[in-house]
Amino acid sequence: MAETILELKNAAIYQRENLILSEVDVEINQGDFVYLIGKTGTGKSSFMKTLYGDLSLSEGEGSIVGFDLRKLKQKEIPHLRRKLGVVFQDFKLLNDRTIKDNLMFVLKATGWKEKKAMENKIDEVLGKVGMKTKNFKYPYQLSGGEQQRIAIARALLNDPELILADEPTGNLDPQTSVEVMEVLKEINKNGRTILMATHDYALLLKYPSKTLKCDGQKVFEVVQKSA
Repeated sequence: MAETILELKNAAIYQRENLILSEVDVEINQGDFVYLIGKTGTGKSSFMKTLYGDLSLSEGEGSIVGFDLRKLKQKEIPHLRRKLGVVFQDFKLLNDRTIKDNLMFVLKATGWKEKKAMENKIDEVLGKVGMKTKNFKYPYQLSGGEQQRIAIARALLNDPELILADEPTGNLDPQTSVEVMEVLKEINKNGRTILMATHDYALLLKYPSKTLKCDGQKVFEVVQKSA
């Protein structure tokens, strides 16, 4: 049996006092690649934020990478995020430092000390996304697709048990989206679990996989028709 990485049972997700999603039952196992789809405003971002501790879970049950979301304390959130890799739509790279220094910053912030080990890790993750030769560049010197590859590399630094990709192709043209998707699929093939929020339906058709949909304050699995 594959290990359960994420499980929500009868969970309700709120932003302040507003109910966003109710009766959420979701299970994601190790090695899964799962899409989260839904129109803007249907709760995809709130769902993601609950998973990485930005919104607290006050109703129902929820566990993610061994953390109980109902009991999650503020001081535990950094530990949770070390076991997650989060990829954002707008890259969130620091423009005033090189790619290598962007990644070094994350390693230092998450407790790495040994310089050689840090350099080796940076080389390794840049290799996985095909960006090894770009480590001396600044983010603004890279295309959107290249910046997103760096953001994916950053998400891999601490060998996360789960990668949460929130609209990772949202700012990219179709061809670049496919290239980024290939990187994510390759990472998934090597055993990483990925939950990806998207409203790029072309990608769903090209790379069919388990799909969850947010609609009418609910999250449910949709069965894709094979093309």
